[in-house]
Amino acid sequence: QVQLVESGGGLVQAGGSLRLSCAASGLTFSSYVMGWFRQAPGKEREFVAAIRLSGGITYYTDSVKGRFTISTDNAKNTVYLRMNSLKPEDTAVYYCALTTRIYYSGTEGYSRIRSYDYWGQGTQVTVSS
Repeated sequence: QVQLVESGGGLVQAGGSLRLSCAASGLTFSSYVMGWFRQAPGKEREFVAAIRLSGGITYYTDSVKGRFTISTDNAKNTVYLRMNSLKPEDTAVYYCALTTRIYYSGTEGYSRIRSYDYWGQGTQVTVSS
């Protein structure tokens, strides 16, 4: 059974940085894509970033480009989200997700919630102004 466990959330001032981690276990396949989504109070869950574990191709939503970096440690089956220059509007619960659908060619496919098979429990990120 695949499990995703996020960590690293917390409270930070605007302009600060955080690094989120997501450790995957129970994997029985070697090719997959991992992503980060977030959900602010009263809003829909939205895509943040994704990365192919094989090859390292990354995908980002426009609002985080240049500020957030997604990366992996394949040996540990772990994906990271480094968040710099945080803004109050980045405040949300951040969710890690995994999909075995490796055939999408661009951001659109990996930005859809329904593209993902497994989800973590979420970690809270709060950015104060």
